[in-house]
Amino acid sequence: MVKVLISDKLSPAAIAIFKERGVEVDVKTGLTPAELRAIIGGYDGLAIRSATKVTKEVLEAAVNLKVVGRAGIGVDNVDVKSATSRGVVVMNTPFGNAITTAEHAIALMFALARQLPEASASTKAGKWEKNRFMGVELTAKTLGLIGCGNIGSIVADRAVGLKMKVLAYDPYLTDARAVQLGVEKVDLDTALAKADFITIHTPLTDATRNILSREAIAKTKKGVRIVNCARGGLLDEAALYEALVSGHVAGAALDVFEVEPATDSPLFALENVIATPHLGAATTEAQENVALQVAEQISDFLLTGSVSNALNMPSVSAEEAPRLRPYMELCRLLGAFAGQLTQARDGVIARVLIEYEGAAAVLNHRPLTAAALAGLLGPVMEGVNMVSAPVFARDHGIEVAEGSNDRVGDYQSLVRISVTAGGSTRAVTGTLIGNGKPRLVEIKGIKVEADFAPHMLYVTNKDKPGFIGRFGMLLADAGVNIATFHLGRAAEGEDAICLVSTDGTTPDDVLAQVRALPLVMQATTLTF
Repeated sequence: MVKVLISDKLSPAAIAIFKERGVEVDVKTGLTPAELRAIIGGYDGLAIRSATKVTKEVLEAAVNLKVVGRAGIGVDNVDVKSATSRGVVVMNTPFGNAITTAEHAIALMFALARQLPEASASTKAGKWEKNRFMGVELTAKTLGLIGCGNIGSIVADRAVGLKMKVLAYDPYLTDARAVQLGVEKVDLDTALAKADFITIHTPLTDATRNILSREAIAKTKKGVRIVNCARGGLLDEAALYEALVSGHVAGAALDVFEVEPATDSPLFALENVIATPHLGAATTEAQENVALQVAEQISDFLLTGSVSNALNMPSVSAEEAPRLRPYMELCRLLGAFAGQLTQARDGVIARVLIEYEGAAAVLNHRPLTAAALAGLLGPVMEGVNMVSAPVFARDHGIEVAEGSNDRVGDYQSLVRISVTAGGSTRAVTGTLIGNGKPRLVEIKGIKVEADFAPHMLYVTNKDKPGFIGRFGMLLADAGVNIATFHLGRAAEGEDAICLVSTDGTTPDDVLAQVRALPLVMQATTLTF
């Protein structure tokens, strides 16, 4: 039975989902880093919110961990790079609290425009300062939207409904999507210069850190109002303070801060600053939604192999998973076959081409390619799996390409992996037979019909009389029992392939004798 640890407070409904699906679940909140490291090795999954820090040290202790699920959007508290290198899938729940966070941003815009917190405090203090709190309308104002993804697009929709003009800066926003949302796609400087209100909706990355820097704030229109419900660190708080004091920025509303919990900040002393304690996702509906979503995603991954909202692995839907699983196994085995041959013969891999034909051409190729790379790199890179393999390939300068053709030839579907190493390119091709079982059908252009087996012996030789007899006798004399024997050749008298499955590993000294046989050009043991 798979086990999941919930280390932050989640809705009881999430616990119920795990249990209903047969997943053993423990709830242990408030753990110190040392306490988490001490127990994490016994779990397959980890469900968190923002309190738990999944560091490199925690991941090193998580010897059985397969997935980390964050109930929320931001994963600043997860070392995604270390998780990827260790083959741990990292998921978030980007949709469960999107509406709630967008609504909070809109609420803060209204509060800024009409100075609601100050007016409320003044009135409760017994004052009636009607003339003091002169606000501005949102109607016809220009909103500068930095980030137009899940949350930003909802803010844009609401702002358009308020009759605001929306200028959206997002490098990933397409022209078609901008038209659909009713926003104008602009560069950052244009958004800064023209906006009456600015709201930020990007993740915190190296590229977005301090996107509202001192220099950026200086480019804004005098009297601009700024809202940040995304992540602390996206704006320079010291520069914002100076701009607020000088009057260049009329007001700011912050739900997030560079350091949290934010219990002390110069910004708190300013009347034109509204501060909330990271409430963007703090509604009953949102917390229920993200808890349910993370429980479902973790359960689906551990029980069926489906992958949703992963930051470091291709998505595989629950509907796709059963159909993809045999193809993923075929790709892994073909990759392992090619990788072991390359390791034995050619050394460093320069390029990999993975081609999908027939029925395989119309499938989701990203997880299939990841499985092929995991098999290929496994013989030379310890601990590599589907999560880490694409990153390892990139980091080692391996060019990875895909091709597809939906034509059907001799086989209903084919997967071919061509590996370029040492100046040579060699290909291995496989298919699925009727019961979904992987089968080799071609090696280096030579037709060979063979099932994969745990222990195999691969031999290339010249096609001359006498070889098979000598080869079989040698294995018999060495006590190596042959389970299956498969042959193929390019043409009469030319290169031939002999692929043998054995009942156990072929000893090194026997392999040396095989290599010494007349007509043998290469002999390699393979394990699967």
